[in-house]
Amino acid sequence: MAEVDVIIPVYKPSAGFLKLLDRLTAQSRQVGKIILINTEKSYFDQLIAGTDFWERYRNLVVEHIKKEDYDHGGTRNYGVSLSTAPYFIMMTDDAVPADENLVEELLQPFKNHEVAMVYGRQIPAPGCGVIESYTRSFNYPEESCVKSADNLKDMGIKAFFASNVCAAYRRDVFDRLRGFTDHTIFNEDMIYARRLLNEGGRIAYAAKARVMHSHNYSGWEQLRRNFDLGVSHAEYPQIFSGLSTESEGIRLVKKTCAYLFRIKKPWLIFKLVWQSGCKYIGYFLGKRYKALPLKMVRAFSMNRSYWK
Repeated sequence: MAEVDVIIPVYKPSAGFLKLLDRLTAQSRQVGKIILINTEKSYFDQLIAGTDFWERYRNLVVEHIKKEDYDHGGTRNYGVSLSTAPYFIMMTDDAVPADENLVEELLQPFKNHEVAMVYGRQIPAPGCGVIESYTRSFNYPEESCVKSADNLKDMGIKAFFASNVCAAYRRDVFDRLRGFTDHTIFNEDMIYARRLLNEGGRIAYAAKARVMHSHNYSGWEQLRRNFDLGVSHAEYPQIFSGLSTESEGIRLVKKTCAYLFRIKKPWLIFKLVWQSGCKYIGYFLGKRYKALPLKMVRAFSMNRSYWK
């Protein structure tokens, strides 16, 4: 039995997804199965048509689901159910390993038996904008750390900040905690991470485990993404209540402003203010989604199938 499998939800994969698979198969620490839970088979078939895909990637397990059946938590739980490895790594289909040491660096913190979840560092992908690039360095610094429930007082929500863009899990603990919450619009990773801390577990941030992952979202896309973020916070008050998220956002805006002055690009502050305003409006509305008409909720949400 392999020590670690990789699980990736896939939707409309691009040619860049093949680079992700190439990097995974060239790791210094070999993985067992690469389990793909693909939404809508036709998109996947278009990508691999006329290629040697199945010869090239022999350790793949591919399961197809319909778009209306996709769920942030439930779909990932399905992927985990196809693995028997003692550790598994969650990734997204647009996160490309930066080097051949990703898997090795993700598994290293598990030498501490109290660590049950490890998330990697996201660095800007080629073509990433200046503001988004700085946001990545703010959320994913160069220094590794290990977090426990003791850090909730001083770190607040950052104590259980983690991302399934690239995160590894200890399987026995995952099973004991009954995995991700099945029906979630967003934040299945952080909901699990908070439950893990509450049960006395620890979360490690492995800064040397790097993936290239970033987005150049428009203001409208930022609003919709943060709308779903606000919805998840409203739906799980036992996870997020009592911990300020707005203050962390304000701190990011202030530090980004200072950075833009430091690199002599102050005109980008106008873009920063616009994007930050869109983020706040989206989050504000998402937190109050119950007071909005369903038609408006569906228009604002990035995950419209959630509201079926």
